Order: sequence, then structure tokens, then C-alpha cells
Amino acid sequence: MAAKLRFFLNIRTKEQIFFQQHQTFHFSLFAFHFFFVPLQPQKQHLFMKIGNIEFGPRPVFLAPMEDVTDIGFRLLCKRFGASMVYTEFVSAEALIRDVKSTLQKLTISDEERPVGIQIYGRDIDAMVEAAKIVEQAGPDLIDLNFGCPVKKVAGKGAGAGMLQNIPKMLEITRKVVDAVKLPVTVKTRLGWNHEQLIITELAEQLQDCGIQALTIHGRTRSQMYTGQADWTLIGEVKRNPRIHIPIIGNGDITSAEEAQQAFDTYGVDAIMIGRATFGRPWIFKEVRDYLDQNHGDRSDCAKLAEHCGPVPMILDFNAKLDILIEQLRINVERIDEKRGILHTRRHLAATPIFKGIPNFRPTRIAMLRAETMPELLAILEDIRTLLTQ
Repeated sequence: MAAKLRFFLNIRTKEQIFFQQHQTFHFSLFAFHFFFVPLQPQKQHLFMKIGNIEFGPRPVFLAPMEDVTDIGFRLLCKRFGASMVYTEFVSAEALIRDVKSTLQKLTISDEERPVGIQIYGRDIDAMVEAAKIVEQAGPDLIDLNFGCPVKKVAGKGAGAGMLQNIPKMLEITRKVVDAVKLPVTVKTRLGWNHEQLIITELAEQLQDCGIQALTIHGRTRSQMYTGQADWTLIGEVKRNPRIHIPIIGNGDITSAEEAQQAFDTYGVDAIMIGRATFGRPWIFKEVRDYLDQNHGDRSDCAKLAEHCGPVPMILDFNAKLDILIEQLRINVERIDEKRGILHTRRHLAATPIFKGIPNFRPTRIAMLRAETMPELLAILEDIRTLLTQ
């Protein structure tokens, strides 16, 4: 355990130095082009809490996603208004075996707080030991992944695979809660399939294990990510008078209007956004601005400015392209040129800012095949010139 902690602290120090060096220019790309959002006095609300972590009204969280929610992307999402962020999910087995790449996922920064670290696994002792290691990394909470549907996880009985072994899921949850002092939360799905929609009963069982919040993705494991997320059962869980922990809804939130509907129709305490953030970390600003405008509150702005500096009022194409270029530079400097570019391609492929450009296919192919920074930056600047002439 001591050796792991020394290794982790060494990694963390290097990562923190990198992000401290970049802190000063987080906003420099926009500073001369846009007006700033004025801060307004906060109004009184009943705030959602997880343990001692207090959130403003209608919090919007970044979902934990493998190969997506690295520290650079989390800081971008935080800058644009994410109320809480999560690391990529961490394998308990790999963590207790000292796998270097897994230990590196524990690196967090004070600028992104509150931040959760999510772990997954099928062995009770491994999950307990992993939770103890994670606690030393200093997150604000530990989340248990009982929802990942991919075959390499669920097929081995971890993630959403636990939906087929509820007694074991509950035992893992109880023992992790007892083993650590941090708040423990759970993320899961409606059930294994449509014949086993168990979430209403499961929510009570997990609450009885001592978790302090529950995130529900509105699909079954058998659906994977197909079809539409069903929020009706999420709403049923929230309306259950026996449920007193916060309920966080997840699934198919892709716009500010959908975010408000999730709060208004289903009464959830918070929402979590996942795939809609690909190539669009500014979605949190879009959602936050819409919710705050419709509810007369800007309670998250003070926290945002305190940690990351002011954010421009309007983001046009140039500003959004600058954000993607900044993300590319962060990834290349944090990893290396080849892997940093590969890591950014998912976002370049998914970003909505290139949609609707006539005859864009050849440029898109070239952009996603570029292997060096000069080559990729030249393509992106050519796109800028084309669209701003």
C-alpha cells in the first residue's frame, strides 16, 4: 500500500505542475473577443448534498467514461459549468495489481473539485481494497460502477453484470461503505433486460447499504446504448417516499431543453451528461445558462469563476474551435503527440461544430487521419478560414 501511494503521489505532483503551468492561459483564447458573464447575487435554495458536498440548484454532472474523462477533459467541463466530474472508471483488479496506467487514472486536481473516482469489479475483497487505495488519492467521493454494459466488463460479472447477482452487488456495496470514510455512491441501470426491471426495489436496497446518492441510467443492460432512455422508472424511484438519498438521472440528455425537462418532469436531484459531451465540453454552459435563466439563479457562476476564471457570454464557431484546439494541445503535452492526437480524434469526430458544412467529407477524413500536430492544426485552421471568410 505504501509503495502504491508513493508512486501515485509522484504521478500526481507531475500532473499538478502541468496544469498549474496551463492555468494562466485557460481563458486567453477568448479574452479579446467576448464579453464576460456578470456574476449575480445567489438566491436561497434547498441545495442537494452528497455527504458534506453541497451543490447549487439543479446540478449537472459529467458522467465517468473510459478513454474520455481524463483530467484535461474534466477541467474543460468544469470550466464550462459542470457541477461535479468523475474520472474514467478504474478496474479494482488492476488497481490492486499496481498496473501503472490504472494508477495514473487516480490523478486529480483541486481545480476540478468536487470530483469522484469510480471503480468497478466483481470480487468483493478486491473492491474493498481498491476503495481504500482510491481514498488515499483524495477524491470527494467514491462511485461504484454497477452499470457499464460492455461485454469485457459486464460479461465478466462486473459493471452491469452485477444486475444478475444482486446479493453480491449489495455485499460489495455494504463492505465498501464500511471500509472508507468518504461518501460512497452507485451508478447502475434499470435492470438486466425488460423482463427484469428491478431498479425501484434495488434503489431501496442500495440505500439501506449506506450509499449517499444513486445515479440511474435509463436503459437496461441488454439495450446497451440503443433505443431511447426511459426516465419513467427514474421518476418512480425519486417519488418513492422511502427514498431519501439524492437521485441522479442519466441517459440521452443532449440539450438544455432536455435537461430542464428531466428536472421538471421526473423531479431528479441532478442530471448526468455522458456522450453528448464528446467534442462539446461547452454543453455544460449551454445547459447551465438555460436552467439559470429559466429559474432566475446563477448560483454556480461564483464557483466557476473562482476555480477557472470567467467564461465568455457567447461561444461562436471560432471560440468552440479554439476549445477543441486547446483540448488537443493539452492531450499532446500530457501524453505525447501520437497518443494525444488519437485521444482527441473521438472529440473531433463527434463535435457538432462541423456538421452541415458542404462537401466536408474529404476534409473530415484528412482531419481524422492526421498524425502530427502541424498537419492537424493546419487542417483545423483551413476549416476556420473557410467558414469565416
